[in-house]
Amino acid sequence: MELLAVQLKQDAHCTVKDLALQHGVSARTIARDLSLMREQGMQIDADRGRGGGVRLDRNWGVGRMNLSYAEAVDLLISIAVAEQMNSPMFLASLGSVQRQLVASFSLDKRNKVNRLKSRILIGVTASTYVQASASAPPKRVVQALHQAFIDQELLQIRYQREDGETSERQIAPHYLLLKYPIWYVVAFDDLRQGPRTFRCDRMLSAVKTGTHFSLLPKEEFGPSLAGDDLSM
Repeated sequence: MELLAVQLKQDAHCTVKDLALQHGVSARTIARDLSLMREQGMQIDADRGRGGGVRLDRNWGVGRMNLSYAEAVDLLISIAVAEQMNSPMFLASLGSVQRQLVASFSLDKRNKVNRLKSRILIGVTASTYVQASASAPPKRVVQALHQAFIDQELLQIRYQREDGETSERQIAPHYLLLKYPIWYVVAFDDLRQGPRTFRCDRMLSAVKTGTHFSLLPKEEFGPSLAGDDLSM
């Protein structure tokens, strides 16, 4: 229904028949979705008569965005990262957005978000040499790492070093480190039985194990973080 809402807000004229064809469903399904959207408070207008269409008020949604807890956490952390990057552009309203999001959380959830934020570190910008070798990690790897980091869950990874050699590792993702634009995971490596730092874009695969770990203090990872001007 989210895609349908976006389309209705952007297109000036949509018929139920056209929507059904575009989304590969029946007109009855579209009509049911429209009914559910109205029940949720969306202002959907319909033009009467032959050729009549449906549309969503373009002003709907301002100040009424509904985020899941996970989405709100991601947005808060993204805002915190943007603030730490000290970019002068588009930051004027971030503080207000952040305060409103935090205010919508229970005290327990606020504390949980703050703990997550404290595990995300901003270091110095990556060298041009490192940036030249950067690539986007596979989406499935990002998703697994993201969830394992939030849930404090051990992660089974296949990792490729700079020289091309690959290895299987089980890691505990304690901290995430951004050396713009490269993300690293600062972890306890089961293979080496000690702290190690892994480039996220060199993870070829990542699978959650279902086993949780206890968080170690940042001081335990001193050698992995040495030489960085870290904040957050």
